[in-house]
Amino acid sequence: MLCIAPITTRPKFRSVLLSIKTGGCPEDCAYCSQSARYNTAVDAQALMQVDDVLQSARSAKASGATRFCMGAAWREVRSGPQFDRVLEMIRGVAAEGLEVCCTLGMVTPEQAVAMKEAGLHAYNHNLDTSAAHYNDVIHTRTYEDRLRTLEAVRNAGISVCCGGILGLGETDDDRIDLLCTLSNMPEPPASVPVNRLVAIDGTPLEGAPPVSVWSMLRIIATARILMPTAMVRLSAGRLEMTEAEQALCFAAGANSIFAGEKLLTTPNPATDRDAQMLATLGLTPRPSAASANLSTGCSSEPGDECQSQSAGSCGSKGAAAGNDACQSQRASREPVSAI
Repeated sequence: MLCIAPITTRPKFRSVLLSIKTGGCPEDCAYCSQSARYNTAVDAQALMQVDDVLQSARSAKASGATRFCMGAAWREVRSGPQFDRVLEMIRGVAAEGLEVCCTLGMVTPEQAVAMKEAGLHAYNHNLDTSAAHYNDVIHTRTYEDRLRTLEAVRNAGISVCCGGILGLGETDDDRIDLLCTLSNMPEPPASVPVNRLVAIDGTPLEGAPPVSVWSMLRIIATARILMPTAMVRLSAGRLEMTEAEQALCFAAGANSIFAGEKLLTTPNPATDRDAQMLATLGLTPRPSAASANLSTGCSSEPGDECQSQSAGSCGSKGAAAGNDACQSQRASREPVSAI
């Protein structure tokens, strides 16, 4: 499978994720350090001020980031002063020439439209795992709740960012089912984060066994085949991976990383360490679609990434989610470059 899904010449993509409201979440996601139900080391913090967020965005851009993602530990977005402040953050970050992404929990169609009008480029709302395994991990929000939020975001014209977490006690069939669900959406996600569980003390999954790099490679390569135009994002769990293991993930099909020393509350490799790794591997982050829009007037649709050359488009949508592997046609690809 690694031979089928090699690295392409497309430049790599760097995202920075900032927690703009931390802890105190009422949900019971078994992996999450921000749940108020568990005794973890995370202290609850109120929604940040706009100026502080914009300063973080400027620092992220200076470090080479192309997308700035803001996360709030909410079950759902509630319209009012706090949501208005988030809209102001979106407008401010977009004005800096960065692609703006948010992950705020469940949203209504009206809220999705408001964020789109404020300049939101992408919205992250992970499915986490398969529909069959989901109730073993989360009880306070249904799988259908998540799918409805994704539908609202997609219908508003916002690029969908949706992936999952490996290491939640799922089987290989669950992993296949998750990828089939993603690839059979009306439009597959433009961005697919692949997270490796970071077991947090105090959560129900604190003793979960680590996920092997070989499992990461299989899921990344399969995601690349099923969703050839997606940004397959190497996300949480990179701190425990060597540069060689991350290079294998790029070779398997990953073409994006989350940068910055913390992903919400989870430690992440230092910015200078990532810069050194990318330089060693000869990988250059591409400009953000937002900065391209500002300089060229490009009005690409979500997921187009404002590029003149794409990685190809999938010729089939795959079989319905289930234990049978999805079927998809390989897309035409750019010449392969060596790492």
